[in-house]
Amino acid sequence: MTIETLREQMITAMKAGNKLKKEVLSSVLSTAKNMAIEKGCKDNISEEIVNAAILKELKTATEMLDTCPSDRLEQLEEFTLRIEILKEIAPTMMDKSEIERYVIQLVEENNIELITKNKGQIMKVITPSLKGKADGKLVNTVVQEILKNE
Repeated sequence: MTIETLREQMITAMKAGNKLKKEVLSSVLSTAKNMAIEKGCKDNISEEIVNAAILKELKTATEMLDTCPSDRLEQLEEFTLRIEILKEIAPTMMDKSEIERYVIQLVEENNIELITKNKGQIMKVITPSLKGKADGKLVNTVVQEILKNE
């Protein structure tokens, strides 16, 4: 998602009177700006940075939901709604089969032997290219499964 699209959605939510959605989008926008400043490109915020900000906010909201006491119904509902809003705008993540195909392709391209001893080398090659496209834990699990089958 581009920064412009994010701003447009925030303005639309504001005009519609959807306070929570406006708040969530504003938070993502703020996180994206901060991430861009850290990377030294505050005037040119890429889609990659915006997507990373969305995923960061989604992770934070999920953690807040998980740690919220069960008797706090209002907060539980708010966190659940935040997660739903963030999932609507979050980039689509690769599923297990897509990750599997990608891992095998990258291993072949880099001439890495599929043995347990090379797991670190495989992860080193794969992780940067899948950042923001796939869940890191799932990637790790898929690599372990591939190595077990070899």
